[in-house]
Amino acid sequence: MSNYKGYIGTYTKGKSEGIYSFVLDTEHKKLTALKIEAQLDNPTYLTITEDNQYLYSVIKKGTSGGVAAYAIRDSGKIELLGAQVEEGPSPCYVGVNRLNSRVLAANYHSGTASVYSVDQETGVNLAAHVQHSGSGADPSRQEGPHVHYADFTPDEQFAITVDLGTDELNTYKLSDDEWIPQSVLNFDPGTGPRHLAFHPDAPYAYVMTELSSEVIALQFDARSGRFAVLQTVSALPSDFAEHSQGAAIKISADGRFLYVSNRGHNSIAVFRIDPQSGKLALVEHVETMGDWPRDFEIEPSGRFLIVANQNSGDLFLYERDVESGRLSVLDSKLEVPDPVCIKFLH
Repeated sequence: MSNYKGYIGTYTKGKSEGIYSFVLDTEHKKLTALKIEAQLDNPTYLTITEDNQYLYSVIKKGTSGGVAAYAIRDSGKIELLGAQVEEGPSPCYVGVNRLNSRVLAANYHSGTASVYSVDQETGVNLAAHVQHSGSGADPSRQEGPHVHYADFTPDEQFAITVDLGTDELNTYKLSDDEWIPQSVLNFDPGTGPRHLAFHPDAPYAYVMTELSSEVIALQFDARSGRFAVLQTVSALPSDFAEHSQGAAIKISADGRFLYVSNRGHNSIAVFRIDPQSGKLALVEHVETMGDWPRDFEIEPSGRFLIVANQNSGDLFLYERDVESGRLSVLDSKLEVPDPVCIKFLH
């Protein structure tokens, strides 16, 4: 396969109209065919089911927010099935299980996580919230709970939330659509954890922090759902002292390399993962060629990585050396207004 279809979630506060699609041409090493797929407000995060049949998006409607469900047709076009919104701010993250029976959403502004049941004809129905409480060490960013991630563990026995406001990682059981607390991992005060990525085939997970710009390597016990800290490393060069915020975190499909983005330093940090210990070793920092790399994604073949620079409104294509993990920027730029999320069909 030489072409891969991708989707872009955006902020619609400027010129963006909603969800866009594009094509990665791996033969010619180009990003092409940008077009609007769905007009909606602030589809800032997307997720796609494992079978490529459904796409879920964050949605804002007036003073309400929630989740929109789309069917993905054979052409790659998406068709709205329905949306569930509630009064209040919209979520910032959505995840879906492999059976496409449950969708999870994290809400930064309300400090909640939500589970939705799925009707494959009409979309999603809200089943249950969990409300976080507490605060953190940074009064400007951690005055209350700010859930930034809610998704399933690899075996889908647990739901995990990451709370930037309280410096916590929470493990829950979902029983009859009730959030049942299992364990809490407390990070150092003021770290501001943002997103989590599970290793594809080893008992490790990795958290990117927004406020301290660190990557925290974790041991994960799949039986209990508990986590333990193995290592904390900076995502920034030691001589960088200006403002920067951690953003996205992804792991290569072979589990050998981890990538994170730094907004402010405007870089992708590349780490090698030790297969025995799960610990990280820095490989390199690579410039993102634009401003504020909110997200990036490794495409399905693993040979390319695409960066979404939110403030400069562009995507850049990088070739990825699968043996060293290193990235090389290619001569392919796609202008997209306020991009904040990239997802490929699997």
